[in-house]
Amino acid sequence: MELFTLPRQQALGKVWLVGAGPGDVELLTLKAYRILKKADVVLYDALVSDEIMALVPADAEKIAVGKRAGKHSAAQDEINQLLVTKAYTRQNVVRLKGGDPFIFGRGGEELETLVEAGVAFEVVPGITAASGTSAYAGIPLTHREHAQGVTFITGHCKLESRPTDWSSYANSQNTLVIYMGILNAGTIQQGLINAGRAASTPVAIVSKATTANQRSVIGTLGELEQLAASPELKMPALMIIGEVVGLATSLNWFNPDEANLSVEETLAVTNQV
Repeated sequence: MELFTLPRQQALGKVWLVGAGPGDVELLTLKAYRILKKADVVLYDALVSDEIMALVPADAEKIAVGKRAGKHSAAQDEINQLLVTKAYTRQNVVRLKGGDPFIFGRGGEELETLVEAGVAFEVVPGITAASGTSAYAGIPLTHREHAQGVTFITGHCKLESRPTDWSSYANSQNTLVIYMGILNAGTIQQGLINAGRAASTPVAIVSKATTANQRSVIGTLGELEQLAASPELKMPALMIIGEVVGLATSLNWFNPDEANLSVEETLAVTNQV
């Protein structure tokens, strides 16, 4: 049975798949800012900051379709349906996602639906959470002396029912970045150690990265489950595992207490662009 019935007429509008970046409104790209300012409707995720949403025109329709672990959220099929429906009734439809829409953002799935429906679209990449988080935490993801590669994985799936080949991630010369892994920290810890990654491997968990609420906890892989339970951490949070985490103390430059412009300051600056 078809998920939706397509109207016979040509779609009126275009869908813009826009990455909102990791949180700091100043990390939004110029193109993303321009597209947001002319949006007629915005379907946005829970991870998009209030400062970025403040850039959306006041008369634009705003639809929250965020996905958060343990909380009710719109099903992906519903989001797909909304994108098609809005494209037939509005000129500029913006699908706004935290980070980058093509890195654990289901952007590809949504575009497949638009292709099937014959809806025009364009992708505006954003700074992904891994890049923004590591930069603001003082952790280079690669380093000639510590890490010759980096791997991004998601820890959000039901790892016990869908076994992960942890041996693929046990290389001590590779940095591992885990999205959405807090709830499965114990499984991740045990899987990596059993696969041969040293329990002494440095790890960092960074929450609310690039914002005034950024917090980091640093320890070892053998302490990962304990670190993930820290009351200082608020969602979203990202795990970084590897020797490069040892550089965080000396390379940390970001002071959350001095971070981020207010909404009014942001609007004043961006309106000059």
